[in-house]
Amino acid sequence: MEYSEAEKPPTIQIVAEGPYFVTGGIELEDTERGKGASFEHYALCRCGHSQNKPFCDGKHKQANFADPGVF
Repeated sequence: MEYSEAEKPPTIQIVAEGPYFVTGGIELEDTERGKGASFEHYALCRCGHSQNKPFCDGKHKQANFADPGVF
């Protein structure tokens, strides 16, 4: 997915065999973010292997995460 500077409507997408991809400035409460982190878009872990929960760090690829019930 490619990010653009244009504002997007609030959306949550399930990425096949990957995270929830959140765009449109949906606020995530009770979560700290690192310096420079985006508040407009972010990815949330679905596989349970991320070392940066609740955010995705790409570990779903190494874990061969699959969710056959979704797609």
